Amino acid sequence: MRLRTVAALTAALALSLASGCAKGGTAGSSSDTVTYWLWDANQLPAYQACAKDFEQRNPGLHVRITQLGWDDYWTKLTASFIAGTQPDVFTDHIQKFGQFADLQVLEPLDDLGIEDSAYQPGLAANWIGQDGHRYGAPKDWDTVALFYNEEMAKDAGLTADQLGDLTWNPEDGGTFEKAVARLTVDGNGRRGDEPGFDKNNVAVYGLATNGGGDGDGQTQWSTFTASAGWTYTDRKRWGTEYQYDSRTFQSVIKWYFGLAEKGYMAPFTDYNSQSNQANAQVAAGKAASAFDGAWMISTYAGFKGMKIRTAVTPEGPTGKRATMMNGLADSVTKNARNKQGALKWVKYLSSDACQRTVGRYGIVFPATPDGTEAAVAAYEKKGIDVSAFIEPVADKKDFTTFSYPITDHAADVYALMHPAMQDIYGNGTPVSSLDETNSQIDLILDQ
Repeated sequence: MRLRTVAALTAALALSLASGCAKGGTAGSSSDTVTYWLWDANQLPAYQACAKDFEQRNPGLHVRITQLGWDDYWTKLTASFIAGTQPDVFTDHIQKFGQFADLQVLEPLDDLGIEDSAYQPGLAANWIGQDGHRYGAPKDWDTVALFYNEEMAKDAGLTADQLGDLTWNPEDGGTFEKAVARLTVDGNGRRGDEPGFDKNNVAVYGLATNGGGDGDGQTQWSTFTASAGWTYTDRKRWGTEYQYDSRTFQSVIKWYFGLAEKGYMAPFTDYNSQSNQANAQVAAGKAASAFDGAWMISTYAGFKGMKIRTAVTPEGPTGKRATMMNGLADSVTKNARNKQGALKWVKYLSSDACQRTVGRYGIVFPATPDGTEAAVAAYEKKGIDVSAFIEPVADKKDFTTFSYPITDHAADVYALMHPAMQDIYGNGTPVSSLDETNSQIDLILDQ
C-alpha cells in the first residue's frame, strides 16, 4: 500500500510540475544551511559525525539532518516535491530514482567527478539515468545471507560448515531444503524430516518469512531465482520487458513457496511488515533461520540469550551462489534552496573521509573500499563475523551479485506484483498467473 500511495503522489507531482505549481525552495532552509533527509535511525549518529566534520571543513555551512521512518519517508518526500518543501539532499533508493529523474526533480551530479573505480564494483554505474546523467553519489551497499540460531542448528545436528555449503534446486530442494526440514520442529517434537511430522502444528519453522517479496524478492526468493540463471528484465539496466513469465522463474517460485506448504517455512499469515518480520520470528524462537540483509546485522547480533550466526546463500543450478547487492546513494533536488552547499555536501558524503567515519560505526558497509574496510574492522571489534556478506563481493568466481531491477514505473510494477505474489504465497494461486501480470507490466513500460 505504501508504494501505491507514492504512485498516486507521483502522478500528482507530474501534474503539478506540468502546471508550474511546484515552486522551488526548502521550508526553513537558508543560504548557510543544507537540509538532508535519511530514513535509517541507526545511521543517524554516523552522519551527524560526518556533518560535524563537513562544517569544520566548510566554515559558514551548516547541515540540518531529518530522520524519517521508512514507512513515511517516500510519501513525505514525494509530497514535499509537490509542495515545494523538498530537502536539499536526500538518501535515494535505486528503485525510486528513475521515476524522480524522469520527472526532472533531481539535479544532475555529473560535475562532482564521481568515478566508478572509487567504489565497490557496479555501485556508481547504477545511478546513471536513461539520459546519460548521474543522479546519485554512491553511499553504501548491502548483500543478503542466511542468519541462523546456532543452538537450534546444533540441536538439529547441523554444523556451521554444513550450513555454509548448502546447495539447492527447484526439483527436490537439495541440501538446503533438507537442512530447513531438519531445523523445523512440530508441537510434538518431531522434525520436518522425521516420520509423523505434523505440518499443521509447527512450533519452530526452519525458515522465517519476509512475505511474498513483491517484484524483487530481495530477502525472499531472489537468491534462488538468480542462482537459477534468471534475471528481472531483458537488460541489466533500463530494461523494457520483465521476465516474470519465465518458466525458470515460475518453477523457482513454486518450489520456494512450496516450503510453506510442507510446513518448513512460516506461512504467509505469520508475516507482518510492522511487527513480525523475519527477524522478529527468529528473536521469538518461532523460526530457526532467516534470509536477511546486511543492514540487519546489528539487530540479529543484539538478540538477548541467542547466538546468531550467518552463512552464505546456497549454491544453485548454475553452480554459483547469488545475492542481491543493493546500493543507496545521495541525491540533490532540482529546486534545492542551497544548491551549491548541497553539491558540496554530497561530494563530501561520497568521499573516503565521510565513508571511513560511517564505517567505524559498524552499522553499514560504505561504498568505498576504505569505508568497507573500516566497517569490517568495526564489526570484528564487536565480535561479529560479517564474512558471509563480504565474500560474495570479493569472490566473483563462485558468487553472482545483482541489482534491484532498474526500470521506469517501479511503483506500478510494485502495485501489480505485490498482490500477485501474495496470492501465490497466501492463497495458493498457480504461478502461471504471473503470465498475465507480466503482460500488464510490459504494457505499462511500453507507454
